[in-house]
Amino acid sequence: MSGSLRSRKRRVIGDETAEETTSIIGSSFGLEEPSSDIELYSKEVLNALIKDNLPPTPNNFSLYFDRLLEEKSEHLRKHILSILELEEGNGDENTIVLEQTLKQGFSSIKNILTVTANLYKNIILMSRILDKRKQELEENLSIDVTMGITKSLGEDVGKLNSILKKQSTQMKELYDETAGIVKTVENETIFDNKLGVYNKRYLLTRIEQEIGLIKEFKHKSSLIMIELDRDLKNSIKNDKAILLMTRTLSRLLLKTSRRSDTVAHYGNGVFAMLLKHTDIESAKKASERLCELVSNSNFFLADREIQLKISIGITDVSTNYSVEEIVVSALDGIEKAYTKSNVDFAVSLRKKEEPTPEA
Repeated sequence: MSGSLRSRKRRVIGDETAEETTSIIGSSFGLEEPSSDIELYSKEVLNALIKDNLPPTPNNFSLYFDRLLEEKSEHLRKHILSILELEEGNGDENTIVLEQTLKQGFSSIKNILTVTANLYKNIILMSRILDKRKQELEENLSIDVTMGITKSLGEDVGKLNSILKKQSTQMKELYDETAGIVKTVENETIFDNKLGVYNKRYLLTRIEQEIGLIKEFKHKSSLIMIELDRDLKNSIKNDKAILLMTRTLSRLLLKTSRRSDTVAHYGNGVFAMLLKHTDIESAKKASERLCELVSNSNFFLADREIQLKISIGITDVSTNYSVEEIVVSALDGIEKAYTKSNVDFAVSLRKKEEPTPEA
């Protein structure tokens, strides 16, 4: 089927053939007829790609999506752009602010280097003055000359001391400013460099965005939290080895994740995967596959072979709960997983408490 579909795309000549091919694609994946502006527009973008004999890859689709949108009515453009804002958030604005902060940090570092260079020059100058005065003292032993040299030396030292105090104050101010900028950049980053995945800040932002998308489009998404088995970590009692196992786990999570999934380090060795367009049953299947993948990945510590093991908590991303409540629910699922003997994952679903009727 796929081979005939590719050859059909190569022979595309007109709109009729493009629409026929799009129909084949839709029926192959069991897609229903478009029922909204965004779905109709997406079908039009796909038709245009096929008509121009281009493969509908994400990059090509994105390019045509933006290009064709310029020709649409203002109402449709505003509607589609509002949907895109739900998915993308304010990433561009955050990037601009971060770049500005980094430039400010580089400027502060440059100023520190300038002040440091001046300090070094003044210290060298002081050393030369001391050598000169020492030589003068050795050549002239009279009391009057000695007193004159001593007085000149005192004045030189006093001037230099005043300059060094001023530059030291500048150095401290610049250091404090740079330290503040570095702290700001750390707080704004979205990536955990140590483990090679996103960090907690980015995870919480993505969950919040997903809640907004679910409100808009009514689809299902899930969150799973993963950690190395506690009994396994307690049996190792080696922080470096545990860190290496944690890094191995992060690589396995990235390996098994889809493009649409968000893999993040929540903290203290606990990872999270936001599974978009994935209901609880599908999340359970994904967790089962992940547990199997990890258990088949052995870790070698000296001459000891260790079988990796994880525990997973699963919850749904519900519009009835806050981001914090969803995360806590998934963490509760990890605790439930430890009580099960046959599987290493468990589902944790919360229900809103009904108000108690007044007497």
